[in-house]
Amino acid sequence: MKKTIAGFRGKRVCMKVEFTLFPGGATHALTLSYDDGTVHDRRLVEIFNTYGIRGTFHLNSGTLGTENHIRPDEVAALYAGHEVSCHLVTHPFPVYQADTAVLREGLDDRAALEALCGYVVRGMSYPFGNYNARVIALLRAAGMEYSRTTRSTGAFALPEDFMAWHPTCHHRENALDKLDEFLAPQRFDNGRVFDLWGHSYEFHDHDNWALMEEFCKRAGGRADTWYATNIQIVDYVHARRAIRAGTDGRTFFNPTATDVWVRADGEAAVLPAGQLTRL
Repeated sequence: MKKTIAGFRGKRVCMKVEFTLFPGGATHALTLSYDDGTVHDRRLVEIFNTYGIRGTFHLNSGTLGTENHIRPDEVAALYAGHEVSCHLVTHPFPVYQADTAVLREGLDDRAALEALCGYVVRGMSYPFGNYNARVIALLRAAGMEYSRTTRSTGAFALPEDFMAWHPTCHHRENALDKLDEFLAPQRFDNGRVFDLWGHSYEFHDHDNWALMEEFCKRAGGRADTWYATNIQIVDYVHARRAIRAGTDGRTFFNPTATDVWVRADGEAAVLPAGQLTRL
């Protein structure tokens, strides 16, 4: 039963508005993140592109062009349509480095990758999954807006702090079963996000490229799913969290440059960028 306020002649002034949808009204978001930038990314990107999957590739600028790693001159073209992100220059254990070294690793990696890909690099994944509160603060100061960990949750929830973004699972952690769970209809659908992670060389080493082919084949081409890079999800969630709601429960101001989708009394609705909207 919808609430009414005395004095408004019984007119409904409140509605149920939920911030659970993604761009286009999608109910799911899928992002894949792969580390280290080995030559096997070439085949992985080809699979992603075949099925319309978007991924984030965390690169160590200091290893580009070395044995079994992507060349610097192919970064822009290879990862076009995906995201290039940091993995620190030399793939160190950040927790065991001095403050200045952590800052240098982050800033230098950003600078090198930005020169190659032509846009502002704003995210990363922790080498070895190694981080603590000090490392988070330092890398945030170096301009990082998110960092993926290696701590799989098995869940589809968004992180409170994107600098400690725990993924859903590694591709060897029953990824196909987890995908079926992700895509299955739910009574209450609160905006599920699947973040699959790993290293492309593992498909070569374990001779299981068929696993990723099957994952992307099942996951791709769905109208209910937003295929996004890590930074796209971060930007969208920041825009969602920036929405300002009026006291009437149906007036919203979107101060950002991003359209935000919501459920309004069970129906998809959009709050256009830079506009005041009454639902």
